[in-house]
Amino acid sequence: MKATDILIKPMVTEKSNQQSEKLNRYTFQVNRKANKLQIKKAVEEFYGVTVTDVNTSIVPGKRRNRYTYSGVISGKKSAYKKAVVTLAEGESIDLYANV
Repeated sequence: MKATDILIKPMVTEKSNQQSEKLNRYTFQVNRKANKLQIKKAVEEFYGVTVTDVNTSIVPGKRRNRYTYSGVISGKKSAYKKAVVTLAEGESIDLYANV
């Protein structure tokens, strides 16, 4: 797998922003088949930083209902894998550089 196949997108939420500022941790949505070693190698190759730790979790899919004029529309959000990557002291990733 290439680095672009493993890393799907960075997750930008309030919690991930606080962790990146205080604890030097960044959160990414990754391929479900990728393991921790592949994620570490992909982040180091793609962003040019040193990764010290990788934590992963699979976020389960959830049912969603939307009430509209024509009736109830029900659907499902798909499950995905999330990786929290801790960087070495003094290093950072600028997620907003390409925006």
